[in-house]
Amino acid sequence: MDLTNNHSENLAPFALEAVLFDVGGTLMEPWPSIGHVYAEVAEGSGWKTLDIDRLNHQFEGAWKAKADFHYSPEHWQNIVIESFEGMVSREACIELFPKLYRRFEDPDVWRIFDDVMPALDDLASRGFRLGIVSNWDNRLKPLLRRLKLDGFFDFVCVSCDIGFTKPSPVIFEHTIGKFGLPPERMLHVGDQADEDLKGARNAGLHSLLLDRNAQCGTEVIDRLTELSPRITEAWI
Repeated sequence: MDLTNNHSENLAPFALEAVLFDVGGTLMEPWPSIGHVYAEVAEGSGWKTLDIDRLNHQFEGAWKAKADFHYSPEHWQNIVIESFEGMVSREACIELFPKLYRRFEDPDVWRIFDDVMPALDDLASRGFRLGIVSNWDNRLKPLLRRLKLDGFFDFVCVSCDIGFTKPSPVIFEHTIGKFGLPPERMLHVGDQADEDLKGARNAGLHSLLLDRNAQCGTEVIDRLTELSPRITEAWI
């Protein structure tokens, strides 16, 4: 699908005024990895040395298999239990979970991608209003403050605050209402095809997919620094 032609033909030819972002996988990622952090917390609590690769693999399996996930502590606890399966008992996981949950509130276990700050600075200098639409829990807003990212964004919409997750149009419509703009004046960028690209599009927004391992295409960028020239080319 050609973003600049097929999708835009269905929208009024307005210039963009706002750019929205997903967070995980788009602006930042766990560092060095989920498995590293899990092992660090577990071993710091006196557990034996754990297999980080296995933790990462089992986390990825649990994450992909999740259904009806609401980003609640209870749902995260189930992910943790599945990630440690075969290594420690369920009871031990439940005991460890509060420490793990709090650990991901700390900025040092997150890495901001190197293209994020230049892209945000550039868009802000051009007068675009910026926002976030993220499937996350109540740890996100404090984390953004600790990472010194919060000052870039006019509004941060977190799924736990409104009870809907992407790709539901409700979470995008809520954000559209906060900005007070027609959706055709807004662009959403994220790394998930269903949640971000299609979800935003179904709510009437323009959208681009960020895939750092792909070549740029009509609806795909491989770095956030591609955003500004893409906006100029397609919507200015």
